[in-house]
Amino acid sequence: MALDALIFDVDGTLADTERDGHRVAFNRAFAEAGLDWAWDVPLYGALLAVTGGKERMRHYVERYRPDWRRPPNMDELVARLHAAKTRHYTELLAQGGIPLRPGVRRLLETARAAGLRLAIATTTTPANVSALLQHTLGPDAESWFEVIGAGDVVPAKKPAPDIYYYVLERLGLAPAACLAFEDSENGLRAARGAGLKTVVTVNDYTRDHDFTGAAIVLDHLGEPDAPFSVLSSAPVNGFSFTSLDLLSRLYAGA
Repeated sequence: MALDALIFDVDGTLADTERDGHRVAFNRAFAEAGLDWAWDVPLYGALLAVTGGKERMRHYVERYRPDWRRPPNMDELVARLHAAKTRHYTELLAQGGIPLRPGVRRLLETARAAGLRLAIATTTTPANVSALLQHTLGPDAESWFEVIGAGDVVPAKKPAPDIYYYVLERLGLAPAACLAFEDSENGLRAARGAGLKTVVTVNDYTRDHDFTGAAIVLDHLGEPDAPFSVLSSAPVNGFSFTSLDLLSRLYAGA
């Protein structure tokens, strides 16, 4: 079976959005609502163990703020905060403060030119995905991806494999025809749970995660003038950046 499609996570994979994007946007939303919640860098790293922004806020209250009196309309408050956070996040993107990670644009453009199908499987909201793609790749960038699985289109967030099942069904492809790209243990578990071989590019928040089962673990996708470091893999001698030749080799299990 040939490699037909590449399926990408978004936050932490396409761009380092978590620390300087989502975290900042959450804090701006909290301040705007008059809340005394403040997520510093270490705390946000711990909160990332919970997938999904609304779920993360509920976990924060339960785990870190038992002193905070919940209002009777807690679900409505969480929804309003999440909407405000998304607005602040898109404003940050518009200011150009969240660039793509090394090698991402090059790989996407190379894959498109070669006729590979592209898709996204993420738990972040569709608005966040649209904003990131438009502000980093261009106004037509959403059209690069045949399927964008995002937000609450499936009830169970990563590490459940549901979002990958959703994307695979709409692509009409078997898992064996695709490669996934993730940055976290939860993401890897979701992709592997759906039967996908997975390329992992770590970031500061995920460097110490357990990536057992990944096809390769890299610090980033690499560029010809900025080679990647291989953190875990079968030998990939002769490669210094993620090319279609390297992906074909990983896909074939070599």
